[in-house]
Amino acid sequence: MQTRIDLNADVGEGLGNEAELMPFISSCNIACGGHAGDIETMTTVSRLAKKHGVKIGAHPSFPDKEHFGRKAIDMPSVALYTSIKNQIKDLIRVLEAEHLNLHHVKPHGALYNLAAVDEKIAQVIIEVMKCLMLRVHLYVPYNSVIAKLAIENRIPIMYEAFADRNYNADLTLVSRSDSKALIIDSDTMVEHVFNMISTEKVKTITGDFQSIKADTFCVHGDNPESYHLISYLTKQLNAKGIQII
Repeated sequence: MQTRIDLNADVGEGLGNEAELMPFISSCNIACGGHAGDIETMTTVSRLAKKHGVKIGAHPSFPDKEHFGRKAIDMPSVALYTSIKNQIKDLIRVLEAEHLNLHHVKPHGALYNLAAVDEKIAQVIIEVMKCLMLRVHLYVPYNSVIAKLAIENRIPIMYEAFADRNYNADLTLVSRSDSKALIIDSDTMVEHVFNMISTEKVKTITGDFQSIKADTFCVHGDNPESYHLISYLTKQLNAKGIQII
């Protein structure tokens, strides 16, 4: 039986490369005002996703355009809750106007990384999902704090792994401040992803292999080389009998 995976990309973040990426991905995460994006970009990208049959997700973050949502912000849980909820609601309103449905939610940057290990941050995201009564998928790292909380609260999840990022031994992502954080060689990226699919293990930065599960794989859309990486990855995975769907 042919293996099927989801391939996602973060979009609406200011590069304007969405038209190039959409033919090669099966879901997208649209920035909804926290770290990037506004109603206009959400509308434009949503229409592109509709044209290409790509599933649409909300990509909320800490409200921090200055640092592109990649810096942890110490803010009250109530304020963070309100910000995340409003970001998702803004995208939902855009989708309703375009007669489209929300498929998933995927936190961005520092919010995503913290939710993987910090129960307080993870709980805020879970409460937003419950408040909005979103019966959509939550994209989460395997064996993470937010994954466990989502399962406990009966929120449907999809385990996510990163095609273009290296992992620490504890399955956290190598910090972007480290020169080895990003995988920029296309063949290395294909091997990285194929190993995770075929063996359910990932080679960490220390050279060890750790168990991992992934239903969806992300290639960051804000990478200037994202088009070449995603198109090459899709072609190579298809050649190995893996369908992007």
